[in-house]
Amino acid sequence: MTSGREPEPADPPSPALEDRRRAKSLPLAGEPPALVPARMINEILYCERLMYLEWAQHEFADNEFTVEGRAVHRRADRPRPLAARERPEGDASDTEDVDEPRPYEARSVWLSSERYGITGKLDIVDVSGGSVIPVEYKRGKKPNVPEGAYLPERAQLCAQVLLLRDNGHVCESAEIYFAGDRRRVPIDIDAALIDTTLRAVRRAKQLAAAGELPPPLVDSPKCNGCSLVGICLPDEVNLLNELRSEGQGDAKAPRGTNDDVEPLRRLHPARDDRVPLYVQDHRGKISLDGEVLRVFVKDKEPVEARLSNTSQVCVLGNAQITTPALRRLLDRGIPVGFFSYAGWFVGRATGHDSKNVELRIAQYRAATDPATCLRLARGFVVSKILNCRTLLRRNHDSAPPVVLFKLTELSRLAVDATSLEQLLGFEGTAARFYFSELTGMLNESSHAFDLKARNRRPPRDPINALLSFCYALLTKDFALTLAAVGLDPLIGFYHQPRFGRPSLALDLMEEFRPLVGDSVVLSAINTGVIRPDDFVRSTGAVALKSAGRRRLIAAYERRMDQLVSHPVFGYRISYRRVLEVQARLLGRVLLGELDEYPPFRTR
Repeated sequence: MTSGREPEPADPPSPALEDRRRAKSLPLAGEPPALVPARMINEILYCERLMYLEWAQHEFADNEFTVEGRAVHRRADRPRPLAARERPEGDASDTEDVDEPRPYEARSVWLSSERYGITGKLDIVDVSGGSVIPVEYKRGKKPNVPEGAYLPERAQLCAQVLLLRDNGHVCESAEIYFAGDRRRVPIDIDAALIDTTLRAVRRAKQLAAAGELPPPLVDSPKCNGCSLVGICLPDEVNLLNELRSEGQGDAKAPRGTNDDVEPLRRLHPARDDRVPLYVQDHRGKISLDGEVLRVFVKDKEPVEARLSNTSQVCVLGNAQITTPALRRLLDRGIPVGFFSYAGWFVGRATGHDSKNVELRIAQYRAATDPATCLRLARGFVVSKILNCRTLLRRNHDSAPPVVLFKLTELSRLAVDATSLEQLLGFEGTAARFYFSELTGMLNESSHAFDLKARNRRPPRDPINALLSFCYALLTKDFALTLAAVGLDPLIGFYHQPRFGRPSLALDLMEEFRPLVGDSVVLSAINTGVIRPDDFVRSTGAVALKSAGRRRLIAAYERRMDQLVSHPVFGYRISYRRVLEVQARLLGRVLLGELDEYPPFRTR
């Protein structure tokens, strides 16, 4: 093994980058860290966008490969210091030369080097005689390449060698342990690899200082199996920019409906296999038993929900949750939503807020720009009006042509609205036309339900009570999704910020009100899931009884789990997954990677 020449220290970021950043007014939060993690050297040589997402924006998501990788690292993650191991008393080795240290193994060793601008945690360091050998654990089997490993992995090991040398250790070689083969593979640390490693360090600092997300890979096999593909959305971003360059940015024609257009690769799962847990009995209590949540209700057998199968917990009314259960949920990143007994969304508890500061700053800046607010708001309202029209056209026995015409005209007027107030007027007019025909989508057996107009706070008829509850559930889901992707649910563009109101959640849910909320209500009434005797009336207000609410929640969750073809990308994913995709695409708009928010409009 040859170590090659000793390299020059990593160059500091160019002052011109700072000037360019200020000139472009990019949404950065301070200077990037001075030291580049060794793992980021691996990432930048594999995919610059992946490195930026993980290091500069602190984005991360698990998949089967990352979980397997952590399992492989379990032994290496138990720290043991990089120092001579003491000999126990009475050991035969006491007779040996005390100047000759015994071989031993250090684990989870963290080192830094200001000279090279690198920091990192070394899995294993084998110490033998006067030299050390870093060993990096990797899942999978040794690749069939002459060097023994791919360049990103070799550069990561090279960075570890430089760290050891700069901290006074003699290090001439490195190894990778492939768990699939259960064998170590030696890595040649030569001058060319050292030069490549330090250039990667400089490139990482350059990208972080520029504050601009690198473009996604184009149709790359590297995206398959990447845990961040649902955050990166490479094919989606490339398509939207392609449509914009071709003058088709409005994406009115759904992909996948034309035989000449193939749907995009669906690189992320179609749906989340985990399910929400709802507790609405005012005597209910959620407690923790190992890896299981146990829900106790008086005079009933306890209900169990495994943490690994739970996506969120929704607590209605005065149902209780113990501190250990809440703590474990927050540790696992499982959000807890709180509702009033009538279903009004009160708030949420989350354990791990997104660390993507760039996205938050971009959102706050955009929210203070009236032109940006109006541009985004127009898209939300236009999509809502057109989706209302689609629902009427699909489900009304004889939708009045004048109503369909008026909705089309109002959507065209909304495109050219010059203020949020004007846009609100167009939306209100469209809502009056739409709700005047809502009962026309009910079947004959549902004659007991009637709707004269939309009303709320409190709802004064059964249909409005159902609509309000479903909208509250949708608001909750969008608020939790937005927080998970790094956006602030309280700072909106169409719905201007108001204390206690999740304005951005209300913004994004506009186009989904008819597709999810109204659709669930109509289906629940038409199929007999909700009956006239499921309501309680008091002082002019109408609310669902507990049993009816339980059935409506189940109907809502079935809708959210239903697969639907995305109108822009063509692949089929669940409505719940659609919420995340749309939220992340809004983030790309705010960061300047996309020009327009892609609407979700069905035909």
